[in-house]
Amino acid sequence: MKGEMKGLILSGGLGTRLRPITHTSAKQLVPVANKPILFYGLEAMRDAGIKRVGIVVGETAPEVKAAVGDGGAWGLEVTYIHQPEPLGLAHAVLVAEEYLGGEEFVMYLGDNILKEGIGGLVRAYQEERPNALILLTRVKEPERFGVAELRDGKVVRLVEKPKDPPSDLALVGVYVFDRHIFEAARAIKPSWRGELEITDAIQRLIDDGYEVRPKLVKGWWKDTGRPEDLLEANRLLLEELEPENRGEVVDSEVVGRVVLQEGARVVRSTVRGPAIIGEGTLVEDSYIGPFTSIYYGCEILESEIEHSIVLENSRIRGIRRIEDSLIGKEVEVSPSQEKPRAFRLMLGDHSKVKVI
Repeated sequence: MKGEMKGLILSGGLGTRLRPITHTSAKQLVPVANKPILFYGLEAMRDAGIKRVGIVVGETAPEVKAAVGDGGAWGLEVTYIHQPEPLGLAHAVLVAEEYLGGEEFVMYLGDNILKEGIGGLVRAYQEERPNALILLTRVKEPERFGVAELRDGKVVRLVEKPKDPPSDLALVGVYVFDRHIFEAARAIKPSWRGELEITDAIQRLIDDGYEVRPKLVKGWWKDTGRPEDLLEANRLLLEELEPENRGEVVDSEVVGRVVLQEGARVVRSTVRGPAIIGEGTLVEDSYIGPFTSIYYGCEILESEIEHSIVLENSRIRGIRRIEDSLIGKEVEVSPSQEKPRAFRLMLGDHSKVKVI
């Protein structure tokens, strides 16, 4: 087994920007197009020919382990690596050093989704053999990301969230490293956030004369850290949906690319794709518009929903229209019958509510 490239998926972190959704669950397990985000990373590893994957976990470890198990569902051999505190991506690399055993490895941030996977990155690394290969993509707001400055096809500088970006090339959360990343991660100091930043570790490689090469992403990439990014990733994935009906359609109109999963029922309703209705979900007297994912065990009654994600076991009844929304698990939404009509809200921390 020696010499075979391993994978490292980071699935710690607290998901503060997705609150209140992630107060109760790991951000990497939030479903996009009815599949947990983390599963896209596992599929990318498998499709790139990687067989052994370490998953770095933090306080949401029990949920991640329950969802992924031993990795057998993907033909992977998964090992869990505990990161006691979220002290940065370079810290996660050091925590995983013993597991990685000085071998080359692919590191993948568990809340990223890449349309084209990582096969091309792994092949490019194996052909070129630099000390590190980083994925980059052109972005509209480079100041929100780690940004790379290139010269003669090599990376000469990385800047984290720069006020004055040297380029529009942002680091995508996927990297290939050789063993020199461990000494670089040990050599850096924590940033102002108190974290060991992977950008600082890669910069240290460059400063020490090691070769860091870039590869540009051709398809789309999404870091699903914010609600609007989740909805956008959902839209992009649903655009590639192949229609499939494993459910039941009664007196209804199902138009375009729609997937009805096992036991889903659509009664006296219209579903316009691309959309996906989860296992055992009931849609009755309702309209489900494009770019909507409804997870398993939900009930949508006498309501309209479009461009939204609804998580498992939620019930929405009698709501005229919901759009651009992310609705958590086991949520109940219904109109008040009381007069005078008033809003009565019980909201999680950091909620944002717009009322019309």
